[in-house]
Amino acid sequence: MSYKDTINKNIERVSALVDQKVQKTADGVPLFNWLELSPIDTCNRACTFCPKVDPSIAPNQNLTMPETCYRKMADELKDLSYQGTVMLAGYGEPLLSKNAVDMVRALSPVANTEVTTNGDPLTPGLIGDLIEAGIGKIILSLYDGPHQIDEFTSLFNEAGAPEDVFILRDRWYSVDDEFGVKLTNRAGTVSVGHQPEVQTDKPCYYPHYMMMIDWNGDAFLCTQDWNRRVKSGNVFLTSLLDVWTSSNLRKYRKMLGNGKRGLWPCQGCNAVGTIHGEVHKDAWNEFYGK
Repeated sequence: MSYKDTINKNIERVSALVDQKVQKTADGVPLFNWLELSPIDTCNRACTFCPKVDPSIAPNQNLTMPETCYRKMADELKDLSYQGTVMLAGYGEPLLSKNAVDMVRALSPVANTEVTTNGDPLTPGLIGDLIEAGIGKIILSLYDGPHQIDEFTSLFNEAGAPEDVFILRDRWYSVDDEFGVKLTNRAGTVSVGHQPEVQTDKPCYYPHYMMMIDWNGDAFLCTQDWNRRVKSGNVFLTSLLDVWTSSNLRKYRKMLGNGKRGLWPCQGCNAVGTIHGEVHKDAWNEFYGK
């Protein structure tokens, strides 16, 4: 299986979670169904294709999301009868957070809760704790080579983990094979590899279906914005729903849905942006009366 097969398999899996009937509030507001949380702002690796390779752009900071923040979001998701996914990933290695297991325990009763990890912090004990806490999927990006498949398969077997709880993704490729990832410039913060050209007249549906919440509760435009340029609110200060319906997100939603990437960080971003979320874009257009 080539790295492209792995990428396509991941796209299909996320599509099954995202590109479905759009959940709406009682007032008819189309709701996000992909909530990405950044539990910690540090990583033990510095991958060439990641902004963390440059401390001047994305320095490691041992800052973790406090319990009050993720428990507040869990309560609000419960009130919304949330039907989507919560992904622990963000701007660092999520399993380096001392609160990772407790985050899963708080969020798994109200959402499909998953974690994307480089696997380095995993032990049989941690795997068992994540499963006990209700994790839906542990998604491992394997950067060192094919030998990691056997290593992590053995580790999960030792932990007594069901086969359907973990996904191993090959990410050990060279620059010629785009490092085995869906390579983007992370809104202008990375230039390595064969980067696609930035096109400012292409639509993007990220803000139609997803929210990106940093360790301190700040809500950013999307998972590509590693400069953290555009903040739409803070879930400590207001609710998830208030952030989701904020004037700033509404502005970007309308602009990007119409193929206008004239504002930062979008004008420097080469992410395709339309792989997921078209049904959400259509739902928002209907809500806006277009």
